[in-house]
Amino acid sequence: MWDGSDFHGAKIALLLGDRILIYQRDSFPGLPFPGRWDLPGGGREGSESPQDCALREVWEEFGLTLDPATICHQRAYPGSPGARAAWFLVAPLTETHLPLIRFGSEGERWDILPIAAYLALPDAIPAHQSRLRDWLARR
Repeated sequence: MWDGSDFHGAKIALLLGDRILIYQRDSFPGLPFPGRWDLPGGGREGSESPQDCALREVWEEFGLTLDPATICHQRAYPGSPGARAAWFLVAPLTETHLPLIRFGSEGERWDILPIAAYLALPDAIPAHQSRLRDWLARR
């Protein structure tokens, strides 16, 4: 049985009450999901844990340092046949995080939307919306 240790990356839903932090991906040719709304996260470096991967990406993309103890959900999603898994994590933000955001060099812009609005976006990455729905239904 697969144990989730071989994975390619991690995404994290950062929630501020009933809102979620998202960003719009760059529209470069050849980039997966160009111009779509995405969650913080990305590819694994070295032997990082899913938590380390997600938190490093949050720092790189938004300039935020989060306490690992605040992560309230972690789940591996197996990849399609021949593809490695991806992890989905959830952690809360507070209002004190907002003025600390320093948007990095990846992406066109960021926003904080009501979770319901994010889930209804036609130009968000469907797998991330699905994973967030899954967590919301299980919590």
